[in-house]
Amino acid sequence: MLDKLFQSFPFYLLGAAVGLLVLHLLYYRFNSTDRRREPPGPTPLPLLGNLLQLDLRRPYRTLTEFSKKYGSVFTVYLGPNKVVVLAGYKTVKEALVNHAEEFGDRDIAPIFVDMNLDHGIIFANGDSWKEMRRFALSTLKDFGMGKRTVEDKILEECQHLIQMFETHKGNAFDTAHALSYATSNIMFSIVYGSRFEYDDPRFTRLVRRANKIMSILGSVSVQIYNMFPKLAGWVKNRQQILNKFESIVRGVKTLIQQLKDTLNPNTCRGLVDCFLTRQQKEEDSCVLDSHYHDSNLVYTVTNLFFAGTDTTASTLRWALLLMAKYPHIQDQVQEELSRVVGSRCVRVEDRKNLPYTDAVIHETQRLANIVPMSVFHKTSRDINFQGHFIKKGTVVIPLLTSVLYDESEWETPHTFNPSHFLDDHGRFVKRDAFMPFSAGRRMCLGESLAKMELFLFFTCLLQRFRFTPPPGVTEEELDLTPAVGFTIPPVPHKLCAVPRN
Repeated sequence: MLDKLFQSFPFYLLGAAVGLLVLHLLYYRFNSTDRRREPPGPTPLPLLGNLLQLDLRRPYRTLTEFSKKYGSVFTVYLGPNKVVVLAGYKTVKEALVNHAEEFGDRDIAPIFVDMNLDHGIIFANGDSWKEMRRFALSTLKDFGMGKRTVEDKILEECQHLIQMFETHKGNAFDTAHALSYATSNIMFSIVYGSRFEYDDPRFTRLVRRANKIMSILGSVSVQIYNMFPKLAGWVKNRQQILNKFESIVRGVKTLIQQLKDTLNPNTCRGLVDCFLTRQQKEEDSCVLDSHYHDSNLVYTVTNLFFAGTDTTASTLRWALLLMAKYPHIQDQVQEELSRVVGSRCVRVEDRKNLPYTDAVIHETQRLANIVPMSVFHKTSRDINFQGHFIKKGTVVIPLLTSVLYDESEWETPHTFNPSHFLDDHGRFVKRDAFMPFSAGRRMCLGESLAKMELFLFFTCLLQRFRFTPPPGVTEEELDLTPAVGFTIPPVPHKLCAVPRN
């Protein structure tokens, strides 16, 4: 409802607030004694801030343009809310790595407060967040994240994914659901100890609702709600998100209860069992204010489900689309796979002997840019940063798109160019400005798992299939426009997965 309203006449509902406009004008002009030392930025309107200057469907593009005028540290106002934006590799790294503590808190927007209630891993702060992140990271490692045991799970899932692709018999289809099912199953197998069949209605409902939520989170109306929470009753998309999220939470609680009913403390099947066992020990020991309570379990599992499904699946969708778009690059990947691996199953240890394939995967992650504004941070204390004063509690956007497309770091930042990760002899080279998982205290805790999934799913699919545009569509006509969402997949499209002889 608000999306259409704001697109046609965005701030009609706010036009009557003349008195508030005057008050906010006075606030912007006179409130801060540190204003002269704060980062520069475009002049905000009272109450509305810089909203009229932003492309709210893809705000990262506007912020990138602002950085060219105002520098690598600048201020924008999202409605009445002051935000400091960090742009470019050197600035983002300095903030998130060299000043990890100061820039390490999470800003939790109203929609995420509604959804997570300050529990879990992603949208939480303080001791609870620290303990849940520590527990999740250590438990994921115990269950093989980055090791051979998870590699075997991924390779098993590859066969199920290949079988699903084969059912289309070379005809055009949308790869989105199949890839989401495959990546979800990897996280489910670690968290619950078992995978789901792709036709299990409980499973498919969970995955599709999660995908829909990630899409709606990027809508204009939800962003407006985050800036003006009192408009909650007008934002239809907010209620749609909460309804779908509550349904997912109910499903997660049901699965947790099934595991609780069959729990054997001496044999942990997955992360949930480990949490339940730790919870029972702390209850038996009468630990006060324990972080191992039911709410943290539910929202930690839900966070892992969302993070472990959407980002990896979206990146794989981009990878297959780019292969169809650039068949000469697909040719080189498949030639290298045939020469180095042959017909046997690819293993992670093959990566070092597949430099071109590895470069293609890295370049896909760079160009896909699926989390262009990271997840918003917040300063934990006052800090003087690059000559600017940033106050405690200030919302901070590490503009990852400006890192992955930094013109001082990448030779052709807006072009799909695997040579970004290859030296003159065709050997793979790491690049410091490759930061798709962010950095510092809040970097993605599943980075090693995601890298393994991307490598194995991509190579197994390229071994078995050639990806082409649908009949009647040329490579040039394949659309590389990013969709709108909290993360950025490609717009809906179809491809043909043609079995290789």
